[in-house]
Amino acid sequence: MKSLFETEAFEEIKTRINNLEGQTKATWGKMNVGQMAKHCQVPFEVINGNIKPSFKVGFLKKLMFSMMKPMMYNDKLWRHNVPTGKEFVIDYDVNFNQEKINLLAMVDQFHYRKNQEEWNPHPIFGNFKKEQWGKMNYKHLDHHLRQFGV
Repeated sequence: MKSLFETEAFEEIKTRINNLEGQTKATWGKMNVGQMAKHCQVPFEVINGNIKPSFKVGFLKKLMFSMMKPMMYNDKLWRHNVPTGKEFVIDYDVNFNQEKINLLAMVDQFHYRKNQEEWNPHPIFGNFKKEQWGKMNYKHLDHHLRQFGV
């Protein structure tokens, strides 16, 4: 899996985001392109500690999420219409142009943390190595950009 910490993958993702237009249609799912751009910002907000899960992460959920964790950054593509946590659901109108700008800024900020070695644990999945953070965020963006054909 590519990583947002790799310059080539970082530039590829930015080019694909820049190829989105306000009228770009999804090939699956319920979100429009603006909602997708807003949705793709949420993982960066989680990394920055601005969003925390609204549910309690007890022993059974920790066990379940620990088994799912490698799926977040491995080479296997995510299937279409995978359910998401309610913190990640964007089901309201947004300004596409502004959300595109915001997403590009967050991708930039994340990429420029490529030399950071210490990362806070993910509130659901726990600790990730730097390489796993880079792959997971590339994989999420790739999934949604494929959803919109870019």
